[in-house]
Order: sequence, then C-alpha cells, then structure tokens
Amino acid sequence: ELCDNLRMTTIPQNAFQGMSNESLTLKLYKNGFEDIHSHAFNGTKLSQLILKDNKNLRRIHNDALRGATGPDVLDISSTALESLPSYGLEAIQVLNATSSYSLKRLPPLDKFSSLLEAILTYPSHCCAFRNLRTEKQNSLLPIFGNFSRECESTMRKATNEIFYRDDSYNTSLWSEEKNMYTFTINEETSPYSYSTIFDDSEMTGFDFEYDFCHPKILTCTPEPDAFNPCEDILGYSFLRVLIWFINILAITGNFTVLLVLITSHYKLTVPRFLMCNLSFADFCMGLYLLLIASVDAQTSGQYYNHAIDWQTGSGCSTAGFFTVFASELSVYTLTVITIERWHTITYAMQLDRKLRLRHAVPIMLGGWIFSILIAVLPLFGVSSYMKVSICLPMDIETGLSQAYILLILVLNVIAFIVICACYIKIYIAVQNPELVAANKDTKVAKRMAILIFTDFTCMAPISFFAISAAFKVPLITVTNSKILLVLFYPVNSCANPFLYAIFTKAFRRDFFLLMSKLGCCKSQAELYRMNYFSAYTSNGKNGRSATAPSKASQALLLLSALEK
Repeated sequence: ELCDNLRMTTIPQNAFQGMSNESLTLKLYKNGFEDIHSHAFNGTKLSQLILKDNKNLRRIHNDALRGATGPDVLDISSTALESLPSYGLEAIQVLNATSSYSLKRLPPLDKFSSLLEAILTYPSHCCAFRNLRTEKQNSLLPIFGNFSRECESTMRKATNEIFYRDDSYNTSLWSEEKNMYTFTINEETSPYSYSTIFDDSEMTGFDFEYDFCHPKILTCTPEPDAFNPCEDILGYSFLRVLIWFINILAITGNFTVLLVLITSHYKLTVPRFLMCNLSFADFCMGLYLLLIASVDAQTSGQYYNHAIDWQTGSGCSTAGFFTVFASELSVYTLTVITIERWHTITYAMQLDRKLRLRHAVPIMLGGWIFSILIAVLPLFGVSSYMKVSICLPMDIETGLSQAYILLILVLNVIAFIVICACYIKIYIAVQNPELVAANKDTKVAKRMAILIFTDFTCMAPISFFAISAAFKVPLITVTNSKILLVLFYPVNSCANPFLYAIFTKAFRRDFFLLMSKLGCCKSQAELYRMNYFSAYTSNGKNGRSATAPSKASQALLLLSALEK
C-alpha cells in the first residue's frame, strides 16, 4: 500500500520487481502520479491494481503491464487517464473507471477477453460491451444451436454415467447419439470431440456444463438511457442514405437561390430581400444535416468510442446552434413573407401603405437577433445540445429548460396559425370570379395549398411529439424521433427554394440572365428580356390611361404578388 504521497510523480520501470513471488494487491491511491512507465510492473503477479484518486495521472505506457501476470482487478477511478494500455488487459475481470472523465475512448474490445464487470463513467461505453456480448453469443449459436436442450438433461445424468472431455474429464452432451458412438479415451473414435470444433488453445479450461449451460455474464454500469440508446447517430441504415440526398438538395437549392438573387442586376425589392433571408436560413439547415451525416459516416459501428467527444465537443454545439438558428429564422421569415403578401394584396391600390425595404430591414434584424438568442441559450445552460447524439436541445431536467422548449414550440405553432390565416385571407381575396379567371383561381388555390401543406408537414409532427416530451410524457423514442429529423424536419428547407423562388417566373428570368453572362442559355435570356420589356411598356401605357383603380387591375396585382 502506497498512498497520500504527492511527491511521487512517476512509477519507473521494474518498480516492484522482486517484491514477492505471491499474488500482490497494489494499492497506489491518492498519490501525485502523472505517468506510469513501460514495464513498471515487470516481474509481479498482480491480483489487484488500485490507482484510484490519482488526480494527475494522465498516462499509462502501452507496455506498463508487460512482464507482469494479471491484474484481475484494475481500478482507475477518479484519474485523468485519457487511454488504457494496449497490453495486459486480457486478465482483467473487474474494471473500475468511475469519474474518469478524460477516458473517452476504449482500447480494442478483444483485449478484454476475461472481463466480467465494468464500472465506467459514460453510458455509451457500456454499449461497446453489450455489442461484444451479442457478437460472442451469435458466434456460438450456429455451433451449439441444437445443444441447448442438453443443458437441462446434463443436470439429471446419473453419477455413474461416462463423461467425455478433451484432456481432463468428460461431459455427457448427447443422450441420443451416445448409444450410437462409444465414448472412449481415444478421441479419434469420437465424432463429438471438442477438438474437432475448437483449437486446443481455445479449449483450455472449458467445461460444457459450467461455461455453456451457465455462462458468465458481463455486467456494465451505467446502463445507456432512453436519450442515448446503443446505436449510431442516425440509428437506421435507410436514414444514413436518405439524409445525404436531403442535405445536398437543401444546400444546392438554397445556395443557387442566394447566388441568383444576390447577383441579379434588378432592384432589390422586399420579396427578394425576404427570400434571401429565407434561403440563408434553409442553407444553414442543410449544413446541419451535412454535419450530422458526416459524423455518422465517420463513427458508424463505433459510435460508443466517439460519443463523448462528439456530444461534449464543439462539433455538436455548432450543429445544434445551426439547426435551432436555421429553424427559427426560417419560420420567422416564412411568417413575414406571408404577412407581406397578405399586406400587399389587401392594400394593393394604396401605395402609401406599401411595405418598403426600409421597413423590412429592421423587421428581419429583429428576427436575426431573436433566432441567435434562442440558439445561443443552450450553450449557456438553458437546456443543452449534449443530451442526444443529433444535437437538438432535448434537455428538460430543469424548469427553465422546460420553459425554453415550450416557448419555441408554442411560437412555431402560432407562426403556423398566422401563415394559414393569411393564406386563407389571400385566397378569399382572389377567389371572386369577377376578378380572376377560373383557371387562375385554381392555380392560386393549389399554390397556397402546397405552401400550407409543406409547413404543416414540417411543423405538426415535430411540435406534437416535442410538446408531449416537454411535459415529460414522451410518445416517441429518440430512435424513432430520428425519422422525424430526416423525413419531416427539413421539409421546408428543401421545398422553400422551389416554392418561393425557383418555380417563379422572376427567378427563372434572373437565372437565365446570370447564365447568359457566363456564356450559356443566351437565347432563353434574350427571350426573358423581351418579355420583361414588353410587359413593362404595356403596364406603363395602362397606368397612364387608367382614370381610377379598377377591381380587375387589383386582381392582376394580387396574382403578380403571388408570383414573386
């Protein structure tokens, strides 16, 4: 026992050689150890190696246990170790690594061939041992699939029954076949010798009744919780493929819209300005999905070894900020765009009440400030991005965190109601057959229905399940919520650039004009120039000849507003 000696900073080579030929229990706790050198325990037979409470211990050399036998028990709790040695772990049956917050990665699992109990710091590490148990069990099932019934019969065998086991004593396994084959000492005559299935090295110390009928079970704590199940970031294989298509669509679509609108030589109108903000928000959502997809691809199959670095690091915080900022700015901008359309249509002939750029800029500035504030709060302890692998603020442990989640969800629901109400009013305004032709009326109705449907598809499932979870009555698991994340959450980010920009005539005109500058699509660009010029001159003549604003002209303005 060596403890409470803060002056000892290292354990050198051969530090305990020749101390004893018997099994040793080394209690080296509460010292000033910072480093354990190669072959530090050379020549010893270790039963237990207790290194707990060495707060400054950061490194154990990979060969620190080389030359030693054991240990059976290794305790590194409350240390600053960042890794375990790669050699000498095969004999460990009990591993205690509680409060070892720097130990974020485990060595290859095949090193823990004798491990029976692991007491760790992070639940995700227990997923590694759970997978290890499953792999071992699955590897035995094809061989012993028909032997399970023999476990019960083995316990009922008569004491004078012949047992068979390679190299030592025999175990009766097959009640039916023993009448056909005589179990003799000569293993070559027996078709059921263990050695026909396993190598001699694998059979050392193996007993059918004890090791197969009563196998030792590896226990690990703490168990993974509902927020961090034993799975990769995306959980399902089809989501791992689908998310790449979705994030590429969101990024390319919104980047194209931004590029065309920013480079356009036409005047920056309010709808264009709002569309730029919407495209940027949805572009950020695409970046979030790209980040999640990339990390999932890198950690696939071994997420347990990367979970802590990812969820507690800057990567997850960045992804979480992107998604909350993008989501809130997108919803805010969609609401402003809808209100602007309603306002333009309602006051189409009152030019003094027209929404101008000087009004739109402070409105959107407020949206940016609000979105940034909402996205920053989890970085300062109001909820947290570290709770789940997909980096959403799902921490509702405190009342403040719960209120934060509910505030976001309620605001999103209110925004959806406002959007629906405005589009209903717009439809009523343009529905009058005296003002608009029937085919135009149908076209407007279909466009509004698509806009509302995409908003509903994005917001409704997320809001419903999130509100129930915020009240601590979850109706869906984290695993299944990842389906919502990929299939529903980014719907608006993918659809918005098409519904609000790419499918409009104004955008197509700007796009072909931009391409003509690059030497492409010159004929289409010239056609759009001619159409724009003729429409402009026609509107000028109509404006000079009109003595008073008619309902028909107002209807045309309504439709043009919807086409922007």
